[in-house]
Amino acid sequence: MKKLWLAFILMVILGGVLFFWGNILNFYAKLSLKLPDIERSINYRIVQEIEKQVSTPPPLRSSKEEAQSFLTRPGVIIFTNIEREKFGLPPLKENAKLDSSADIKAKDMLNKQYFAHESPSSIGVVDLAKTVGYDFIEIGENLALGNFKDDQTLVQAWMDSPGHRANILNPQHQEIGVSVVRGTFEGKITWFAVQHFGFPLSACLQPSQNLKTEIDLNQSQIQKLQANLDSLKNEIQNMRPKPRAVYNQKIEEYDNLVSRYNSLVAETKVLINQYNNEVQGFNSCVSVAK
Repeated sequence: MKKLWLAFILMVILGGVLFFWGNILNFYAKLSLKLPDIERSINYRIVQEIEKQVSTPPPLRSSKEEAQSFLTRPGVIIFTNIEREKFGLPPLKENAKLDSSADIKAKDMLNKQYFAHESPSSIGVVDLAKTVGYDFIEIGENLALGNFKDDQTLVQAWMDSPGHRANILNPQHQEIGVSVVRGTFEGKITWFAVQHFGFPLSACLQPSQNLKTEIDLNQSQIQKLQANLDSLKNEIQNMRPKPRAVYNQKIEEYDNLVSRYNSLVAETKVLINQYNNEVQGFNSCVSVAK
């Protein structure tokens, strides 16, 4: 009788095990599943928006008219740099594009008979820089009208005017363009003189666009891998009783995918750090002009 009871109990236990076998395996799978950790990616910095600086002091008219007046582009540049040297500032380099923009301005004022930083059609120094293809962070324009004795007298007149002096002695300015033209204005023969100063965009090394493109491509691939990992992980954790070989194959597939993911994230972090350093350098350079 006792043996019959034991046999009955064993049959009940065995039946229960068989009935709940799927749940037992699933529970065991979740306990035994030790999925590798996933690296988390990082974002890269944004290039600071360039806040372009423009300096246009009120145009200067000569207070004294000389009977013999003659102005030259090279002379104006030479005496401008002499003034900078007096204050320990580096000389301005002549820039062909700024020469062109200054020349356009001088001739436009003569042809349209106006004397102002903006033309009758509202064209200013920023528009002129764009016309000649001069990319800048900071730009300045000095205007003068009158029969100045010579280049030195003209530059001295600008130096005696606070706004024009500030343009000449601006430590951020690195380049200069000059134009002097003579013609009839308001019924008399006179000179128009224009100085264009620039802190070129090329002075600040911009972050590599190729590097950013590579980072963006990697980030896109990382997102795809993350989605695949989430899907595979969910499949593994919710796997119903299946041959052990299938389960192990899924685990191995997940491990390999994690390895690829982590390697790509680590590689991308290196690229991002490099890009962030470039951005920081560019932003610091741009901030100097503010």
